[in-house]
Amino acid sequence: MSLPPQYSGHRIAGTPDASHTLELYLDYVCPFSAKIWNQVYNNVLPWLAENHPGRVQVIVRNQIQPWHPASILTAEAALAVEKLDPSQFASYSNLLFTQQKKFFDEAVVDKSRSEQYRDLASLVSSSLSSSSLTQEAVYSLLQITPVQDPSQSTNTGNKVTNDIKYFVKLGRQNGIHVSPTAVWDGIVENSISSGWSLDNWKEFFLNKF
Repeated sequence: MSLPPQYSGHRIAGTPDASHTLELYLDYVCPFSAKIWNQVYNNVLPWLAENHPGRVQVIVRNQIQPWHPASILTAEAALAVEKLDPSQFASYSNLLFTQQKKFFDEAVVDKSRSEQYRDLASLVSSSLSSSSLTQEAVYSLLQITPVQDPSQSTNTGNKVTNDIKYFVKLGRQNGIHVSPTAVWDGIVENSISSGWSLDNWKEFFLNKF
């Protein structure tokens, strides 16, 4: 349930001293992750803030599903945004979920990795407001300089590769396989569904408090 300080943006609600912790392992190109995000972000969080302030902290964990190539690229972009301005991580994540079909397999199959990085960086300039967050700054963290001679390749990734490794290791260590997966106070909560209404979430929390 801990959250390294460099990933503070992943705490999308509440504070570390909250009575309870809800963790959501999500993938940006998973339709079911989008469903649970939309309900939690737009309806559950406002309800918790109004009716049960301080009771729950909500933490998002990147759960990359490698059978969708854009899964890692979208996660990299979100981590780049967080590096530049942690306060914009949730807003950028919301953009990725609401526009996720732009990054589905069929939509990106003919695009290069660099082209997809540019598309992901462009979301910043068109939708978010932050002095430190620009399209160029995001792209600079994502880009990989190509080489003509394979012997010069280093295979070291980009400036968020180590952050991707952290979340992959976290999911593997905790035995997380499915996206979305919800964890309540450190234990996987299989009863939580991406199809839940706000009333379902209210009933869940009231039974747990």
